Amino acid sequence: MPTILISSLVILVYVIYIIWTWHNLGFLEKNKKIAFIVIGTLIILLITFIIFNISKQEIVYPNENIEASISNILILIFTGLNSIILMPVIAKFVDKLNEDEIQKEKFLKILIIILVIFIIIAILECGYIKDTIEGILSIYKSLAI
Repeated sequence: MPTILISSLVILVYVIYIIWTWHNLGFLEKNKKIAFIVIGTLIILLITFIIFNISKQEIVYPNENIEASISNILILIFTGLNSIILMPVIAKFVDKLNEDEIQKEKFLKILIIILVIFIIIAILECGYIKDTIEGILSIYKSLAI
């Protein structure tokens, strides 16, 4: 039951992220929207993977299967959450740039501000992921006894 609930929520996060980002890209061509979403998701996946690996240092897992399971689900969840935080906002400014509503220099300044905010979120996320891993392992150990 919890697996179905978690899976449903993860799918919902990705659906919301994709629809919201697609909408915020405005009148951009369909192929460019798809490329923006795919490339953006891959970049955020890589960033989330790095954040996760920083967070899991010094954590001892009972075995490799549990480590792989925890890694896969948390990276999937946090990639979706990071995407929903970052991508629709960037998409909105990409659309404004595409529609000549803002200048390229202003777009770059906004992008830098967004990335600085995201770096702060990523730093906080490291601690949260570590606490989540430790919580999952604590539950696992209490059930294994």
